Formats: sequence, structure tokens, C-alpha cells
Amino acid sequence: MHFPYGLSDFSTLIEHDYWYLDRTDRLADIEAAGRQLIFLRPRRFGKSLLLSMLEHYYDLARADQFETLFGHLAVGRNPTPLHNQYFVMKWDFSLVPAQGEVHDIEHTVHQHINDRIENFRETYAAQLKTAIRIHPDNAISSWESALRAVSQTSHKLYLLIDEYDNFANEVLMAGRSGSQDRYESLLYGEGLLKTVFKAVKAAAGGMGLDRVFITGVSPVVLSDMTSGYNVGESIYLLPEFNDLCGFTESEVSAVLEQLAASKDGQTPPWLVSEALATMRTFYNGYRFSEEATESLYNPTLSLYFLKALARAGRPPSRLLDENLAMDRNKLTYIASLPQGEALLIAALGGQEAESEKHEAPVVVPELVRRFGVADVLAAVKDQPFMASLLYFFGILTLDGLTPFNECRLRIPNLVARGLYVERLRETWLPQVNQGESARALQPAIRRLAQQADLTPLADLIEQGYFRVLSNRDYRWTNELLVKFAFLTLLFDDRLYMVVSELETDRGYADLALILRPDMRRFQALDLVLEFKYLGLKELGLSGEQVRAAPRAELAQRSAVAARLNEAEAQARDYGATLIQRHGLKTLHAFAVVALGVERLVWRPVVIAGD
Repeated sequence: MHFPYGLSDFSTLIEHDYWYLDRTDRLADIEAAGRQLIFLRPRRFGKSLLLSMLEHYYDLARADQFETLFGHLAVGRNPTPLHNQYFVMKWDFSLVPAQGEVHDIEHTVHQHINDRIENFRETYAAQLKTAIRIHPDNAISSWESALRAVSQTSHKLYLLIDEYDNFANEVLMAGRSGSQDRYESLLYGEGLLKTVFKAVKAAAGGMGLDRVFITGVSPVVLSDMTSGYNVGESIYLLPEFNDLCGFTESEVSAVLEQLAASKDGQTPPWLVSEALATMRTFYNGYRFSEEATESLYNPTLSLYFLKALARAGRPPSRLLDENLAMDRNKLTYIASLPQGEALLIAALGGQEAESEKHEAPVVVPELVRRFGVADVLAAVKDQPFMASLLYFFGILTLDGLTPFNECRLRIPNLVARGLYVERLRETWLPQVNQGESARALQPAIRRLAQQADLTPLADLIEQGYFRVLSNRDYRWTNELLVKFAFLTLLFDDRLYMVVSELETDRGYADLALILRPDMRRFQALDLVLEFKYLGLKELGLSGEQVRAAPRAELAQRSAVAARLNEAEAQARDYGATLIQRHGLKTLHAFAVVALGVERLVWRPVVIAGD
């Protein structure tokens, strides 16, 4: 099996026998949805391949290839009447840079559209009866010339626009006033990009343009254009298009079964159930409709995993492909806003620990669907606004509705969770990667992971991390603090599936470190930690007394022992479920109690499987 990792040309996939997950059965639904459609998904989620499939299906110049390209697919067995009936033109605004002066960017926009029209003229030379004139400095005039040529034929035009908001996203992440000025010059008033989309809107009014399909990440450009392009219909939240891009679990499971059976009758060195469990943890979890009942796997990262499995017989050592990592600048930007860090903390599970209700970490009245660059860069940011941005960026995803018809959002999977942890670790404890702390951290983690010895890591947290976190502007000196201290230091997907608030049959384990199935050949233990907090007033001791007392003595105090007993009971309960779920022989658990922000005491527990 050949997996098309990094490929987005439909004909290359089909003609070279790459694996392709058939979504052509949705073409009839797309046609019925409207004539000018807007489809938003996070970056690297298969949008370009979708557009390429549309291009090949509707292109009248490829009519003789229909059987080859689509005959074996769902739409080939039941084609719509519109197949191969259009002139097709495709613009890709990822090729328009955000750097340079306004006139440089405008020149690039004109050049890109003119190049696309020139390619259009060459492709359809046999069908066009009227010559198309290319105006080097005025792509709008070139566009109108192409429309006149189309109108002289019996066919109409289908326009595909990929990454329409790429320029805006670059401006957002740069966050510089100069970038915003350039953006406003292009989008506001009679700016060029606004003029381009006004020309698209006008062309659909009887000038030969029949259909438009636009992809992007967020609605920011559409909001800024206001009347420039107000005729598009957004389909990105409709349940019937939830899985238009992305893979379902049954589809991933099926391809793993097929891959396992394709080794010339030999048993592969991996199990389907284990590979699926790994992919589910790291890549699954996306939902793009409040009414969707099934979550999706990130398609590009899934192909990255499957290609490694097919080629090397094992998963990739790093489950987050660095070439495809979601832009960390997005989280950096959110964290820099007032209350931005609080939102990241909530997303990582803060509200769950505080309320014990285990609801979605982030709840907003509804997604904010209309905002411009000025709103993002300058306006007051509330939680619904910031959470909506993270949704469009793919770093939060929908999790249904509350009983009060509010929108629930959560981190989709371990890949996205790792970005949050990385961001908070850099913010809270920059010295982790410097000097003595950096030298002591890895040996401390190794002692815990290989010998179930928590002492070195606890010493580091007491001596450094608690001092930093206790000075942050939060009212969260409780078990959330201790959980985040461990989470930000222990998160590493090299060996572990590190999950905070991992759901079990009996509740939610605070922090579980379960070895990846493909990493069980290494010497490391499966771990689960359950945290409790005891304030110094409840303890009846001062900070100085707590710091001076031996841990063993502190653990014997009745209030501490009660918390330890409670945490141990929960760790045993959750641990039993984890052992059964993952087929473990042994699980090392820790009941951990934080005494204010001064000391940690704990009780190790070994839970054996059947």
C-alpha cells in the first residue's frame, strides 16, 4: 500500500495507485448545498486534495479521463449530471506572501491571478472562441476578458480558491502594526483583495461564473471584506460535511486491517489494536459540527503514521511530524492576551479539576464566526473570542452542546495537547532548559519512569516550580497546581501517551503515563498519579514548619493521611480500569498530596493485573 503523505494532486494519487479515502459520494451534497460555498478547516486537514478532486471531476478538459479517475469510486458508479461540464480555474493564495510593501504584494496578487488565467487560456484553447487578453498590471481586466470568452461558449466557469485567508493568517501571527496597515490597505475601502472578491461576486451575476468553492482556515477575511463578497454560503459547520475532510475511526481501523493483511501472509510486527489505540490517542478527536456524533482523525498526520508503518513495519518514533505541527505562534499569541493563559489552563483541564463535574474544559455561548484582523489584533479579547480562534486554528474542537445550549470546546488529542503543555512550560519555567535544572530534570524523570522513585522530581518541583507557579496571577493554589507542575514536566510523547483527566469507567484519572504500544520494548513503567491539595491552614502548620519537617513525618499527620487515603483509593480504582484497557501486567500508581505550595508527600502503590 502506498500512502499519499504530502501529496494533494488527485490525478497523481489515482494514476499512481496511492491509497485514497473516497469522498466522492459527497459531490451531490456539495452541488445541492449552493453555488458559492465556503469550507473552513484547520491547516493540513486535506482541503487542497478536496479542491483537486473537485477540479478533476468538473473539468470539461478531463472528460476523457473520467473512467480512469472516477470509475472505481462512488461517484463513478453514480455520477451527477454536472461532471466534466465546466471550465475550471483555480487560485491558490498561499502563493501570495505577506512580506514587502503594499505595492509589492499587489503586484504578486496580480501576477498570480494572471498566471492562473494564462494557464486557463492554454488549457481551453480548443474550446474558447474568443481570445483572452492578459493585462500584466491589472488582473481584474484579465479576469473580465476570461469571463467574456467563457460567455461565448455553452459552458460556464467553476472557480476554486484555496487558502483564501493565508495572507490574513500571516498578518495575525506577525502581530506587527506594519503588517496590519498592509492588510487594511488590501482589504478595506477599495483595496485590491476586496476588489478581487467583488469581481468574483459580480461574475456570478450572469457573467459566466456558475460555481465557486472557497477553502480557508478562518472567516476573518470574509468579515473584513463585508460587502466585497457577501454571497458565499458557509458549509463548514453543517453535520453532513463534518467528515468531508478527515478520517473516521472505522476507516482508520479498516486500512490498518488491510495493511496488516498485505505482508505476503506474514504476521506484521505490530498489532492492529495497538496501532489504532496509538493513532486514536494522538490524532483523533476533531468535530466540526455541533450535531456531529463522530470524531475525526487528522488526515495528514494519519498518513504520516500509516506510511511509516507500511515502510518500516513500526510507527514513527516521533508521532508529531515537525513539518506538520500546528503553528505554535497561534498559542503564543493567545497566551499573550489578557486572560489568555487562563484559557489555555482551562483547556488543559483546569475547570474539571476545580468543579469535579468533568464537563468540557471550555464553554462559550456560541462560536464567534465574524471577526476581522482589527478585532483580532486590537479589540478586547473575551473567552468566546479567543476560544473561537483556537477552534478555527484546530487547537480546540467542538464537543457538543450543554443543557443550556452553550458550545462545549476541548483539546482534540495528544498532539494538540502537547502544544499547550509546551507553551505553558516555556512561559512558566524557562529555566527548565537552562543550567542545573536542565541537568537535573532528565535524571529525575528517568528515576520515576524506570524505578518508580518520585523523590528527585518532587524535589525539583518544590525547589523551583512551586515558587514560580505560586507567584502567577491565579486563584488556583489547589490540586490543579500540582497536577500542572507534573504535567508540564513529564509530557513527552517519545515513550508515553501522557494524558491529563484520562476518562476511565469509574471516573477521571488526574495524570496517566501509559507506554506507547510500540515502545514497550524499552525499560519504562506505566504510571498513574492522583493529586490532592491541603492548605496550610487546614494542616495547622506554617510554611516554615512544613519546609523543615521530614516527608515521612508530614505523611503521618491525620489530615495528610486522610488525603493520601482518598487519593490512593481513586488511584487503585482508576488503575484497575487502565490495566484492563491496555492489557497491563503492572501499573505503578502514586497518591500525591501538595501541602500548600511548599511540600509534596506521596504514597506509592503497585497495582497488579490478572
